[in-house]
Amino acid sequence: MDKKLMDDGLKVRREVLGDEYVDRSMKNADAFNKPFQEIVSEYCWGLCWTDETLTRRERSILNLGMIAALGKMHEFELHFRGALRNGLTPDELRAVLTQIAVYCGIPVGVDCFRAAKKVLSEEQA
Repeated sequence: MDKKLMDDGLKVRREVLGDEYVDRSMKNADAFNKPFQEIVSEYCWGLCWTDETLTRRERSILNLGMIAALGKMHEFELHFRGALRNGLTPDELRAVLTQIAVYCGIPVGVDCFRAAKKVLSEEQA
């Protein structure tokens, strides 16, 4: 494990996904899945998300498209919330979701809009 990548990755992961989510993920890690949580923090967040070539907004847009195409709605919801934290507006996100629907199919778009509506509702509450 690269300690700097791990530390930097945890910092970015917290900033994008929120302390509550990251704390819960790390707290729920056990002997079986703790190494995976470390890989996620070091590799995904430390190696990828700390690279400043792309902005966090750009990474959020990419992630939403890829995660939607994979049909992983739990992760989509999480990254939709992160996209809001990364400064994307509801109007920009609507445009992203419309493009996802066009390129991935209307059923995927329906799922994405459903997840987005839930997140936006929770954020307004």
